[in-house]
Formats: sequence, structure tokens, C-alpha cells
Amino acid sequence: MTTAVSPVTAVPAVSPERAFAFFAERLGCQADPADVWYALRDGLRDFTLVDVRAEGAHRKAHLPGAISLPIADITADRVAELPSGLLVVYCWGPACNGSTKGAMKLAALGREVKEMIGGLEYWVREGWPTEGRRPIDPAHATPADLGLVC
Repeated sequence: MTTAVSPVTAVPAVSPERAFAFFAERLGCQADPADVWYALRDGLRDFTLVDVRAEGAHRKAHLPGAISLPIADITADRVAELPSGLLVVYCWGPACNGSTKGAMKLAALGREVKEMIGGLEYWVREGWPTEGRRPIDPAHATPADLGLVC
């Protein structure tokens, strides 16, 4: 008699030690929007927010205090002008890999960097404030409000 297995257990789980290493590695490269918001709210700004969307999208609305540095503008000279310490990079949302590309370029230039998963889209979905010419009202946000430009 054979015992049926689910798609979940068909591939065995890795050891707890390997799982720990995997998840620690992910957290070393990613920041959650909630963690970013709570740090800002509590005055624990020990990182710099970097918006890699187009400058026009940044001017329209961005996370509080975020610096605009579009992906195409990430050069050694521009990066040298950034504050020292951890950079937390974001773009508009999870369907855009702009923050991944930006984080990779910054890391290649020797910077400590994390990608904020979910981007501006999930920041707004949580109802947290934005800055800019047209701050986003989370209760009435449209795709155009999110500046869907990577």
C-alpha cells in the first residue's frame, strides 16, 4: 500500500539549519514596508530611502524623506553623494523589478542595500503617508496615483 503525499510534502523540507540560513539571507536583503514605517514613525532612521522610479514619479509622491535616484542614474559619482550607511531601495510595487535592479547596481558599487518589498504600492495600501506635489490618499488611490513607472 502506498501513502499519498501532498504537493507540499512531495519535496522534503530542508533541515532547520538550512532553513534558518535561507531566511536569514532573505531578511539580509529585504525590508518590509511595515518595518520601514515603524522605524520612521519611531525616529529610528538609521537608513536612507532611495526611490529608483523616474524623477517625475518621485516628485509626484514618494515615501517620507526618500531620495530620488532613478536606475539609469545610479553611477559611482551619484552613489558617492549618498549618505553613508544602509540604503533601502523601492520602486512602485511587486510587479516591477526596478528596486531589484537598483539594489543590485548599488551593491555592485559597494553599498550596503536592502530592497523594500511591495514598494510604494503596498506602502499606500497600508495607509501610510507620502510626500510630494500630490501626496497619495490611500483611501482613494488609483494606479495613476502610484506612479506606475519603474
